[in-house]
Amino acid sequence: MTHLQVGDAAPHFSGVDQQDQPISLDQFAGKKVVLYFYPKDDTPGCTAEACSFRDGHQALLDAGFVVVGVSPDPVKKHAKFADKYSLPFPLIADVERKVIDAYGVWGRKKFMGREYDGVYRETFVIGMDGKIERIVEKVETKDSTGQILNG
Repeated sequence: MTHLQVGDAAPHFSGVDQQDQPISLDQFAGKKVVLYFYPKDDTPGCTAEACSFRDGHQALLDAGFVVVGVSPDPVKKHAKFADKYSLPFPLIADVERKVIDAYGVWGRKKFMGREYDGVYRETFVIGMDGKIERIVEKVETKDSTGQILNG
């Protein structure tokens, strides 16, 4: 799905989060970043994934990870989603798909017999050196935290 490989330098990203605050990869220098891409706020799979990261947030922090979500939804929709589920991490509102395109997670999808263009559900683990350490293409939405911690 993605053109990026483990060992590649992670593409720089910047944008705004659900609080309309600027966010970029530079802010996390010296930390491991779990950068997860998801299609749409407040849908069953995306909610399960976000809640898994929420429920495991402290364990991820303790293991040296920060979590950042990305979808093409706008700031207001992210804010509503984050408030509704008490999400303790930033969600980048990538309306113009700059981050999504940089990571190669946009393309043709099939759901219930219908084809359309959308965001692939993928997670990138970026090491402290700014290189991609791991790419999770088959995300287990209900155990996203476990996939990172036990991977």
